Amino acid sequence: MNSVSSPCSPAGAGISHPEVPVQPRRRAGSDGRRSEVLTTRVGLQMSPNLTFDAWQRAGSQLAGVLDSSSWWLGDWLVYGKDHYADRYQMGIRTAGLKYQTLRNYAWVSRRFQMQRRRATLTFQHHAEVASLPFDKQEKWLDEAERNGWTTKQLRNAIKAVDHVDSLGAARSVPAKQLALPGSRIEWWRQAAEHSGVDFDKWVLVTLDSAAGQILEHDEEIAALSA
Repeated sequence: MNSVSSPCSPAGAGISHPEVPVQPRRRAGSDGRRSEVLTTRVGLQMSPNLTFDAWQRAGSQLAGVLDSSSWWLGDWLVYGKDHYADRYQMGIRTAGLKYQTLRNYAWVSRRFQMQRRRATLTFQHHAEVASLPFDKQEKWLDEAERNGWTTKQLRNAIKAVDHVDSLGAARSVPAKQLALPGSRIEWWRQAAEHSGVDFDKWVLVTLDSAAGQILEHDEEIAALSA
C-alpha cells in the first residue's frame, strides 16, 4: 500500500504523528519501478507509474491531514492563549502564522472538547454547528453522522429548520391593526366600487402605486443631486 510521507518535518519539533505514516511503503510496479507519493514543503512528488488506487489513497490521507491540521492549529492557539497570554502573539509571528487564520480554528476547538469531536466528521462539520447551544450541536452532529451528510448538506438542513421556526414565530406574533376612522374606510369602499375592483385588491393596488411614485421621485432627486 502506498503512503504519504513528509520528509521535510523540522528536526526536534517534538511533534509525533501516530496516525500519519512517516516512511513511504513501496510496492514494485509492473515495470519493476517503485511507486510512491512524497510530500515536500513546496509540493507533492508522485511517481509516473502511480496506480489509480494508490493515487486515491494518497488523496484520502492528504484530506485527513488537512482536516486534522485545523484541529491541531486550533488547539495550539488555545493552549498558547491559556498559558502564555502575554507572549502567544509573538509565538504566532515566530511560527510564520497569522492570527486571523487561526482565530476561527481556535474558536471551534474551544467549543468542542476532545471527547466531543467526531472522527467520522470533518472540522468544517463542527464549525457549522459551533455557534449553536450544546444540545443542538450534539443533535446535528448525530444527524450528520447517521445520514453521511456533507458539510453543505448539514448547512442546508440547519437552514431549513431555522426557516420553518422563523415562519412559526412570525405567525405567533399578532398582526398590528391600523386604526382608521369609519368614514375613511367607507370612502375607500365607494372608490373601489366606482372602479369595479374588489375592496381588498383596490387598497393594495392603490398603496403600491403610491409607494412606487414616491420611490421613483426619490430616485430622480438623488440622480439630480449626484
